[in-house]
Amino acid sequence: MEIKTIKKTSKELEIEITGETETILNPITEVLLNYKEVDYASYMADHPESRSRRLYLRVTSGKPIDILKKAVKHLQDEIKTFSKDFDSKTKSKK
Repeated sequence: MEIKTIKKTSKELEIEITGETETILNPITEVLLNYKEVDYASYMADHPESRSRRLYLRVTSGKPIDILKKAVKHLQDEIKTFSKDFDSKTKSKK
């Protein structure tokens, strides 16, 4: 995965991600849209077969990069919790 900053201002962040698809960008966008400080969040591709996607984020307060990091951390925590719950529920009873 490659990440390239396209636009970075005090209220906006646009990054290009190469080598990833909607599989990761959709959950990130969904989490971002649940934050009150996020005005707009979306991802897009120039073409469906393109290997590059762009993630765009606009905030009303705070730094966009910090809010994006918060969203990624939230998803990491969610996956860890799911993994632990899944392991405990699927262990064979002895």
